[in-house]
Amino acid sequence: MSTHSVAEAKNKLSELINCALKGESVVITRHGQPVVELRPVKSAPRRMTEADFEWLQAHRARLTPAKTDAGTLLSQMRDEEWER
Repeated sequence: MSTHSVAEAKNKLSELINCALKGESVVITRHGQPVVELRPVKSAPRRMTEADFEWLQAHRARLTPAKTDAGTLLSQMRDEEWER
């Protein structure tokens, strides 16, 4: 874990961001007390596209949830995706 004052962090921000992106713990202090920890942001999930909705619509008609348990249904959907 590296600890840096606000003034030092201000001058080395780009370097500290790179350290945090590599997984290193970076803590910024004010008057000797830790106040901020730099961490990478988790990536946002991919947005659904029109093609995704069309695929769901096309495959929804083939599903029979009343006769199939959830685990089997998910396995069937996964296997269909791999075949594409």
